[in-house]
Amino acid sequence: MGKRKNTGLSKSLVLKGMQCRKALWLKKNPPDFELPPRPELEARFAAGNAVGILAQQLFPGGTEVHFDGLPFSVQLARTKRLIDKGTNVIYEAAFSRGGVFVKVDILVRDGDSWQIYEVKMGSSVKAVNLDDVAIQYHVLSQYGLNISAAYLTHINNRYVRHGAIDVQQLFHSQDVTAEVLARQDQLPQLLDQLRDTLRGDDEPAIDIGPWCNDPFECDYIPYCWQHISEQSIFDLRGQGIDKFAHYRQGVIKLEDLPLDQLNPAQRFQAEATLLKQDTTDIPAIRAFVDSLWYPLCYLDFETFNTPIPPFDGSRPYQKIPFQYSLHIQQQPGMQPQHCEYLAVAHIDPRRELAEQLLAEIPADACVLTYNQAFEKGVLRELATLFPDLAEALQQRIDNVRDLMVPFKKRHIYRWQMAGSYSIKAVLPALVPELSYQGLSIADGQMAMVAYRQMCEEQDLLQLAEIRKDLLAYCGLDMLAMVRILEVLKGIE
Repeated sequence: MGKRKNTGLSKSLVLKGMQCRKALWLKKNPPDFELPPRPELEARFAAGNAVGILAQQLFPGGTEVHFDGLPFSVQLARTKRLIDKGTNVIYEAAFSRGGVFVKVDILVRDGDSWQIYEVKMGSSVKAVNLDDVAIQYHVLSQYGLNISAAYLTHINNRYVRHGAIDVQQLFHSQDVTAEVLARQDQLPQLLDQLRDTLRGDDEPAIDIGPWCNDPFECDYIPYCWQHISEQSIFDLRGQGIDKFAHYRQGVIKLEDLPLDQLNPAQRFQAEATLLKQDTTDIPAIRAFVDSLWYPLCYLDFETFNTPIPPFDGSRPYQKIPFQYSLHIQQQPGMQPQHCEYLAVAHIDPRRELAEQLLAEIPADACVLTYNQAFEKGVLRELATLFPDLAEALQQRIDNVRDLMVPFKKRHIYRWQMAGSYSIKAVLPALVPELSYQGLSIADGQMAMVAYRQMCEEQDLLQLAEIRKDLLAYCGLDMLAMVRILEVLKGIE
């Protein structure tokens, strides 16, 4: 007799199976395939935990059913004891019925009934959140509890912190009982289908599709997409044609695409890639270069955001600058002077950063960025926060120019850019000897994660290493801009 399959489900496994049954099966039967690390998920998990703990203050005085390292059976027994002895508020209550295990963020007694509060760190209610609460409702009802209401508690992104966090203002609880009830009839059949999937010996024959990224980016994309080679239909930027419709018809390679069905931008990309064709509009490039002046300052910010506003005058998910790198070139051909700022952990860096930036960027300088909307947005936020600096900051904003423009407008295009005009695509195409590869921090998301690690790190050697890595990454962004502009200047 073969080994009995484990068909036990948790709430997260049910949600994974709702997105893709193959992903559910792979979770229980890991493939012989090395999946790349995703450190951003760990950061999101930590942020979500912090939000969940803070939301407990909406109903103070409750009792938590701890789950770290504890068997499900212990958590279930503790929850039952709390209910039986009349506890009014339970955090992380544990229930299991029909082979499905769930944890309820906040369970509140309502007379002879109970209210469910599911806490999310998003700023709105999404369909997957409703599915989440519906699964909890199903299990608790099967357990025998009468549920009077179900709420989705999410972040109010208009809240501005002043002093201690006001949890009543930070969170908004939306009654989703009607939506949750509407999902109940379909759940038993769905759960049976998921159990059938787990009983199977073979990996489900489910091909790739839009569900690979909806509602979440699946962990198994690198595994399931192995058969998609470079220069495929999925490399086309933008919406345009229905890529999966063509894929299902066997059209995968760019060379097999009917070019007349593509929008102009996608056709440009496809033809340039297939023909290895470059574009150089010399007059337009010269006009852009001539629009710059000296002193010329290359500026790049790094920011972080968090659902819980960390400082007075900050909002949930507001981009807070913690670092900048600055090259100042006084005259053409002169060696740039490098300046930089990296915040000390656990302090609001914005005033100090703004003052140092204003001291280093001459009032009449041309401020060159890559994707000016980002840098201008940061500067505008600083101007709003510090009215006494607003005029000086606005002067720098008015002098911002965008190195991305000639690439976005395709005045210069190299087929290796694959339809992208991000600096990560432009740099290797124009300056192949300069690369982000090999850096411990290679993009803005990794920089944000590193800053959060820096704020938690106690080891001084590790702290110094993180700071060194952050400075190296931001500095390379600057050097990349310098070298890209040199290429533009050298085009004849």
